[in-house]
Amino acid sequence: MKAIRVHQFGGPEVLKLEVVPDPEPGAGQVVVRNHAIGVNPVETYVRAGIYGPRQFPFTPGTDAGGVIEAVGDGVKNFHPGDRVYIHASLTGAYAELSLCEQTQVHPLPTKTTFAQGAALGVPYATAYRALFHRAKPIAGEWILVDGATGGVGTAAVQLSRAFGLTVVGTAGTGAGRTAVMAQGAHYVLDHHDAGYLKQLMALTDNRGVDIVLEMAAHVNLGKVLPVLARNGRVIIIGSRGPVEINPRDTMGRDADIRGMTLMNATEPELKGIHAALLAGLENDSLRPIINKEIPLADAAKAHEAVMAPGSHGKIVLVP
Repeated sequence: MKAIRVHQFGGPEVLKLEVVPDPEPGAGQVVVRNHAIGVNPVETYVRAGIYGPRQFPFTPGTDAGGVIEAVGDGVKNFHPGDRVYIHASLTGAYAELSLCEQTQVHPLPTKTTFAQGAALGVPYATAYRALFHRAKPIAGEWILVDGATGGVGTAAVQLSRAFGLTVVGTAGTGAGRTAVMAQGAHYVLDHHDAGYLKQLMALTDNRGVDIVLEMAAHVNLGKVLPVLARNGRVIIIGSRGPVEINPRDTMGRDADIRGMTLMNATEPELKGIHAALLAGLENDSLRPIINKEIPLADAAKAHEAVMAPGSHGKIVLVP
């Protein structure tokens, strides 16, 4: 099979397309033929060595949508030909085939495309855990999705709207703001506008928002703390460095700053997350948005695109 292999840390150019042996399933394992592969920002950090160390060579990637190719002994819930999406694997997702433990594989409804299946694992599971495991929302609360155009932001808007929250999203371009509104946000603000947080306060009659999902805490954490309502919560989903804040902005509000990473989710939590995502796909409250499809051989271009400012929707690789 063809697979992307990384032999040393570095820029996108270290992503090499190679021919490697097809994986064979052992007991409790399945092989998935990937029809579409999700590209996530975290994979650029892994490639660069920020999230090392890794044993070389390795195939990056976590998410894909495809069809069961083969199953090992003891696998009863999946059969060759089943449509599935994967969230994690033993051999990496940037490949024509991925070897997975059966717990890493989830059913994909027939009305959901393989590209949409590839958009589910990291983005939607991250958004779900940030919202329901860390923010613990109450229907009717206000939420700011600060950076709502990417894969996680899109998922967060859809999940928040389906749960009954009043959703405010932000985006830096006109096209991005149109896209965020189309996903269910009640209000969309331009986060490049110096006064966008004043606009947010006006929307809430100066009460503030109950929840902020923050994608760029290294830039925005100090700015969003003053727009929290009493007992408000900021959930840090992304940060690329340190930031200065005024702790007094949390004191009078009894506000919380809560970090999260999907890597801390337990197996029971992940099982619940994916059960909820499947239900959302089936009832059409979750609709992954695909930005562009790029050939697997051009994985380097996909890594450049996923980190480009202003992008919206999901980038997927196609074997």
